Amino acid sequence: MMENSPKENTQLFFSKSERPKDRATLKSESSIAEGKQPCCGELKVFLCALSFVYFSKALSEGYLKSTITQIERRFEIPTSLVGVIDGSFEIGNLLVITFVSYFGAKLHKPKIIGTGCLIMGIGTLLIAMPHFFMGHYRYDKFSPSNSTIAISPCLQDFNKKIPLSVMERSQSKVNIGCESETHTSMWVYVFLGNLLRGIGETPIQPLGITYIDDHATENNAAFYIGCVQTVAIIGPIFGFLLGSLCAKLYVDIGFVNLDNLAITPKDTQWVGAWWLGYLIAGALSLIAAVPFWFLPKSLMKPENRKDSISSSEKSKFIKKNQKEYHIHCQEKVTMLEMARDFLPSLKRLFGNPVYFLYLCASTVQFNSLFGMVTYKPKYIEQQYGQSSSKTNFVIGLINIPAVAFGIFSGGLIMKKFRISVFGASKLYLGSSFFGYLLLLSLFAMGCDNSDVAGLTISYQGTRQVSYYERTLFSNCNSGCTCSKTEWDPICGENGITYVSACLAGCQSSIGSGKNTIFYNCTCVGVTESKSGNSSGMVGRCQNGNECSKMFLYFLVTSVITSYTLSVGGTPGYILLLRSIKPHFKSFALGIYTLAIRVFAGIPAPIYFGLLIDTTCLKWGLKRCGYRGSCRLYDSYAFRYIYLGLTVLLGTISIFLSIAVFFVLKRRSVSKTGNLANSKEDTMESTSSKKEHHTNSDHIFETLYWPGKETQL
Repeated sequence: MMENSPKENTQLFFSKSERPKDRATLKSESSIAEGKQPCCGELKVFLCALSFVYFSKALSEGYLKSTITQIERRFEIPTSLVGVIDGSFEIGNLLVITFVSYFGAKLHKPKIIGTGCLIMGIGTLLIAMPHFFMGHYRYDKFSPSNSTIAISPCLQDFNKKIPLSVMERSQSKVNIGCESETHTSMWVYVFLGNLLRGIGETPIQPLGITYIDDHATENNAAFYIGCVQTVAIIGPIFGFLLGSLCAKLYVDIGFVNLDNLAITPKDTQWVGAWWLGYLIAGALSLIAAVPFWFLPKSLMKPENRKDSISSSEKSKFIKKNQKEYHIHCQEKVTMLEMARDFLPSLKRLFGNPVYFLYLCASTVQFNSLFGMVTYKPKYIEQQYGQSSSKTNFVIGLINIPAVAFGIFSGGLIMKKFRISVFGASKLYLGSSFFGYLLLLSLFAMGCDNSDVAGLTISYQGTRQVSYYERTLFSNCNSGCTCSKTEWDPICGENGITYVSACLAGCQSSIGSGKNTIFYNCTCVGVTESKSGNSSGMVGRCQNGNECSKMFLYFLVTSVITSYTLSVGGTPGYILLLRSIKPHFKSFALGIYTLAIRVFAGIPAPIYFGLLIDTTCLKWGLKRCGYRGSCRLYDSYAFRYIYLGLTVLLGTISIFLSIAVFFVLKRRSVSKTGNLANSKEDTMESTSSKKEHHTNSDHIFETLYWPGKETQL
């Protein structure tokens, strides 16, 4: 009974499947002739919808990067804490990525993507909410008058010259400011909003890319993925341009008189209308969710899918296990059984050396890229003295299009020359090598520290870098009662910036706001070899023409570097997809995304920010005495830490990519030899084993069903 039951089941299977087979074949042939166009149309609709989602989520991400310095100043937080906020997006991914990528492959992929878009839109809107509950933004500024009482910047004999009523009112302002200091903790809402963005974005990449790769011909899959990624890069262009526009607008625009402002967009205390762009980005994410609710769960597979060149090529790098095909075509896998198979599947996935090494190389490389991209606007602002608005405009209009063109070029090269998996590894390795080689040249394209008395240059004109606040005081301002925590810089006529008019020893002033001019500044007169009859204006002194040239060289080199690194993006994706079994694609992409989020997206902005904080020369101080955001950085230390860490991580990823290359090369050679030997053995034993293998081969051929590639 036990020996005969498999044969009886096999005969029963064929008796049920052979009769409808002809009908199914005729129906499929007619559907291909009549319904080929609707299938292609639905795939293109999905491609367009996915592209728009990639655009909206990339716009939000680009806009977040452009507002890093704005958020840092508005909430008075250090760079490392901004890195935590930026990393909250990856934390959101971490919470659900494994379940979405594993179980989502068995469910309705388009609807899951649509649900993610709704969550992403709500999170983006939440980021902007703190602005509507916080008070007006306040910054350090010199008030030349209070009613009819004139106050000198240099507060000599403080207790005698300032009436008690003025001191009491000044102290009351400090107390009020300290009481309202709790509003700055509202950065937590920005953290939570970005966390929701990460949760909503989770299904888009693994399920969207897999849906395309499952239903497109393998020759077109690389091109389609390249198109989607290109559109995703266009999103940050508009994100940074939107950030440039909002950075020009004052944070409290419409609620304050802009003529009374004492700061300009180039000032380190300037905060733009950072909240405005999040309202626009959130609305786009909500609109992007609509099309996915009307798309089918699966589409008809292309006829030439199984016989393509890539499929035969894929067999060189994938070891087949025939036991995996002994699943009945009508068998329904329960959620419990899928969960039970999770750990064995993960073990088999990590047992693939190509996948594991590529995962390690990508993780290290994304550490360098996440850190570099997150703080690139901040680097340009501090290194070259550019405003946030101009920095975002330059990145959005020049740098990001180079990235988009590089990714598109990589997909086009893969399609046009039909590059193999081995060739894709070469292209990926070459782009990384030459990209990081170009990045080394940026070390020579920096600017000197701006001359700030007591921090980067002494009051006597000697260049020196000091991290101690006591160096802000000198003999020239010893007669003044000044605050060492204040940051209200003025530019002396000698070209040196002073932290405040008081520390510059200024005795009088004329005008108000941005038009204030200070006179009789004793410290300005020291370097001018005068008797102290020198003046200064509100704001920092501008960098010289040499720094402007360096900024131009930096932009050109940065564009070329970005293009070179981006060419390897699509070949890397194809290398990932073609090195694993078809039914592991969703799971493998999910684990890949999880590793990038956990080991690159979350820690990279944090430790980059921590190291950047060590280069701060002058910290702002909150009204309650807590440390706020940084006002001035050491340009040399900032450059060496920012670029040095990026190049170091990139070098490590190159060595891991070389290991991927050699593993593929060795496996390709060994598989070619094994295939040649197996052909000879097959020809010799065909006549003796033909009858024995006929039935089993027929069973394996018929045990293919549309959802097979999503089963483990």
